[in-house]
Amino acid sequence: MASYLIFSREKTLDSKELSIYSSQVPATLAGHEVKALALYGRHQDLEGAPSEGIVVLEFPTSKAAMAWYNSPSYREVREHRFTGADFRVALVEGVQ
Repeated sequence: MASYLIFSREKTLDSKELSIYSSQVPATLAGHEVKALALYGRHQDLEGAPSEGIVVLEFPTSKAAMAWYNSPSYREVREHRFTGADFRVALVEGVQ
């Protein structure tokens, strides 16, 4: 069943670190079956705290999503995300 990783950037802390993350993260997706459905496009916050941007990635399964998220290459790159901004990240399964 398709699964989605949703990244919501809540607050930028260090734009240089965030820039490093943004430039390096595409290479970590190589070899993973993933489809970008939203990449910081125009959005509206309808409820809750405001967000600076949203990314939605589609994977064929939750296991595939977690294989990328926990891969050595992404774990190394995401350290720049951790220091560059406050994010909320969720994994949600689609419907059949």
